[in-house]
Amino acid sequence: MLIRFCFLLCLLVSPALLASVAPKQPAVASAHPLATEAGIKILESGGNAFDAAIAVAAVLGVVEPYSAGIGGGGFWLLHSAKDGKTTMVDARETAPAAAHKDLYLDKHGDVDRDKATNTALAAGIPGQAAAMVHLSQHYGTLPLSDTLSPAIRLASGGFPVNKVYQQLADMRASTLRRYPASKRIFLKDGKAPDSGLIVQQGLAHTLRLLAEKGFDGFYKGEIAQRLVEGVAAHGGIWSLEDLANYKIIERDPIKFNYGDAVIWSAPPPSSGGVALAQMFGMLSLFDLNSKSDVERTHLLVEVMRRAYRDRAEYLGDPDFVKIPIERLTSASYLDDLSSNISMSHATPSSELGLPKQTGSGTHTTHFSIIDKQGNRVAATLSINTPFGCGVTVAGTGVLLNNEMDDFSAKPGSPNAYGLIGSQANAIEPGKRPLSSMTPTFMEYGPADNRQVAIIGTPGGSRIITMVMLGLLEALDGKGTQAWVDRPRFHHQFVPDVIQYEPDAFDDATLAELKKRGHELKDTGRAYGDMHAVRWYMKNGNVEAGADQRRLGKALLGNTAAPIH
Repeated sequence: MLIRFCFLLCLLVSPALLASVAPKQPAVASAHPLATEAGIKILESGGNAFDAAIAVAAVLGVVEPYSAGIGGGGFWLLHSAKDGKTTMVDARETAPAAAHKDLYLDKHGDVDRDKATNTALAAGIPGQAAAMVHLSQHYGTLPLSDTLSPAIRLASGGFPVNKVYQQLADMRASTLRRYPASKRIFLKDGKAPDSGLIVQQGLAHTLRLLAEKGFDGFYKGEIAQRLVEGVAAHGGIWSLEDLANYKIIERDPIKFNYGDAVIWSAPPPSSGGVALAQMFGMLSLFDLNSKSDVERTHLLVEVMRRAYRDRAEYLGDPDFVKIPIERLTSASYLDDLSSNISMSHATPSSELGLPKQTGSGTHTTHFSIIDKQGNRVAATLSINTPFGCGVTVAGTGVLLNNEMDDFSAKPGSPNAYGLIGSQANAIEPGKRPLSSMTPTFMEYGPADNRQVAIIGTPGGSRIITMVMLGLLEALDGKGTQAWVDRPRFHHQFVPDVIQYEPDAFDDATLAELKKRGHELKDTGRAYGDMHAVRWYMKNGNVEAGADQRRLGKALLGNTAAPIH
């Protein structure tokens, strides 16, 4: 019997959840050992999952300057055990008031890619600091002076260079050299360092002011003035009003069923939740478990292709554009969308039609947390490409994002990840750019063995498909380490090609996919950095897994060893 898909916006209370046993141990899985350890220490000192999330995010912003920091933003999916509420904290960057739809077009009407990615003009107004304040005020139990303390210590004392830092600093060295503060902090003699400590005294000062003064410590006063002046000095258009007017928005997650699983994920301005709902909705019309490995891969590619096509046409900031979410995720629409999927041959993307208006970070970070009360956090944070736009504002230590590139600078023109977009994601003052960040929760399993998955990953345009593959591993009964270690492949409608990790397919599978008409491209390297936690609701056991592709670490409370 085929699994049927049901999209729910109504409240759904699981009987299994009501009868659940609280987690026996807290767990943190993040992209860096120092961040994971900071989160565990907060949990073991009396903080809850939301306090730990602040500490982990702040430390990641220090030790992963290439991925996420106080100069960026992100999405925080939260579940409060006390009242059963699940919400998404939207801390996405906003376009400055002086921004306009032609901001990055040159005199010929073409997108100036350097201006859109490597200058202060590429920076949106950051939401990360506001998110930390919001979590502390509305969900946490500890003051910011406690939760930001580990990050302040690492910023002022320095953190050791590692291979990931070295690789990404080398990749972006030519841009970092253009900006004096970035060159001084992140490079040595103009090159990526191969050892030593990265010290960020300016960032430590900014974090101290945030801890002391909350929102006003970053968005008003000394730091705000320095940010506006520094951005202007490097060609940007921020104003004091842009910073003072920044607002956190709490949004209802996208929520849907797939068989007996209930999935919560990020709503617009993230495209992740809608795309997951569409892909799982189309899969529910096929008997996935009866398919061979090749057939399964082929089918997954076809549903990816169709979801990314709709992403390009319909999705954007819901406060600026009307998004037909109910229609896009309805059973009748998905029946129609998948009606031309053939199991014998690929559907060329050109046959699906380009979005009407046509003519997201390679570096981001993710962490997952659960505490002993059952509070949980899945947070995906970003400054977009490695080291953002490369500009560090002197005296603040704030490395600016280049998230403005996630807007459609020109309908039909690809961004840094090859994604195209329509008028729905055009640049407008105060608007939030469309994102692929997809922090996700899933409750699944038979009634006598319900489980909760907390999952997410960085990876630009590939984030959504990585999360989908990880969820499918969970639904197949695999452990958390299998979710995060699974070899990956991806299709995003345009370009019309399956991108895959070097070890994702054997020769026979590649040959069969080519016979079906698929074009394939080996990415030449592993990608993503997934971190996940699982809670067994019946007995309270907890597992955690950290992606071994980079430096990630997963820890349970009251233990000194990683848990895979």
